[in-house]
Amino acid sequence: MRSLAATLLCLTSIASFAQTQKPATDPQARMRQIIANYVDDKSFMGTVLVVKDGKTLINSGYGSADLEWNVPDSPATKFRLGSLTKQFTAASILLLQERGKLNIDDPVSKYMPDAPAAWSKITIYNVLTHTSGIPSFTGFPDYRTTEWKDTTPAELVARFRDKPLDFEPGTKFNYSNSGYVLLGYLIEKVSGQTYAEFLQQNIFIPLGMKDTGIDSNAAILPQRAQGYRRTPHGIEHDGYISMTIPFSAGALYSTTGDLVKWEQGLYGGKVLKPESLAKMTTPFKSGYGCGIFIRTVDGHKLITHGGGIEGFNTSLNYYPDDKLTVIVLGNLTGGAPDMIASNLGKVALGQQVILPSERKAIDVSSALLSEYAGTYRMTDAPIDNVIAIKDGHLTTKLAGQPALDLFAESETKFFLKVVDAQVEFFRDPTTHAINRLTLYQNGIEHQGKKQ
Repeated sequence: MRSLAATLLCLTSIASFAQTQKPATDPQARMRQIIANYVDDKSFMGTVLVVKDGKTLINSGYGSADLEWNVPDSPATKFRLGSLTKQFTAASILLLQERGKLNIDDPVSKYMPDAPAAWSKITIYNVLTHTSGIPSFTGFPDYRTTEWKDTTPAELVARFRDKPLDFEPGTKFNYSNSGYVLLGYLIEKVSGQTYAEFLQQNIFIPLGMKDTGIDSNAAILPQRAQGYRRTPHGIEHDGYISMTIPFSAGALYSTTGDLVKWEQGLYGGKVLKPESLAKMTTPFKSGYGCGIFIRTVDGHKLITHGGGIEGFNTSLNYYPDDKLTVIVLGNLTGGAPDMIASNLGKVALGQQVILPSERKAIDVSSALLSEYAGTYRMTDAPIDNVIAIKDGHLTTKLAGQPALDLFAESETKFFLKVVDAQVEFFRDPTTHAINRLTLYQNGIEHQGKKQ
């Protein structure tokens, strides 16, 4: 999961939209218009699939799967999924519980006798819900210098097994790729199969997912997308990572078509028993269940997860009460897939979407800007949002991230151009002094109190 600060940071490379377009009244036309904004801005290449009530609304590719050979992205293109892998890992653990091979309320040490003493209170459920306290190895200082090397699951576990816990198990949420690597390691120990074999036999084959698997750098994979990144010099290939490193935390590849089969199979009762699916989709801490986030966005229940791995960003979203699935797979690093998915979901649900390119900036007096400047403590994350004045406009700076420009669309509400987000300021009803702000993003409100 991206932190509140990283949610904005990951999008700082995206340029503001240059053109203003009139919103379309037809939902599908509006969806195509939204996607076109990101494609024309050169912040998105990939594929998009939207299915509502069994009807396909959008199923198209955009940009190139391979820029050197000018191969277009299409619904058949295979993308690295990154952390979308985690829900497959979680479902596999729950399948093993159904078969009596393990119990998620048991300590990890029951199935891993050589587990370190510090893990004695960590249950499998803690690991599933990112509440184990095991530090994420992808945040270690040496991670970037080791991600190129082929590594076994046991060697991956060895990287973090003797590190101090970040907190007492079960007390906090902290997204941990280490935890999901550990779950894959346990799947192999308990099932007697490799992680890839278990998924293939128990999920991919039964659901007819012929275009999904564990990625390999060496394999010849037809219709594989190349992963790119934006740089000051233009679009380039993103860095190399051995696909043995993400393992059960992020090594899958798939297509939009296969992922909708997964969504329909999982939530249609073809993978797990009802009690297992209920456990998976019930949030424990910070809105996280087992391999997925469960949220309420604009009054609609949303089961969602994103993924990011060198050259790829992905977003898989299911609105169970609305029978709506939105899948966006991108092969250009950046936050566009999340923003596209969020906006397409709103349009499919009949809600209005105003893109950054469609917002009109107005002038606000320097005296009013001075009232807004200050430090705001965000209530849903232990970070500060510093609002400052620069060149006659406001900037927002979350934690240690770069400052991003804010543009006024009214005297109290401001918007960002590099990300689809808005900031609104409020006054104390008694003193009339500015005392709080609200950050609006992806249908979620983040509150901040002025210090």
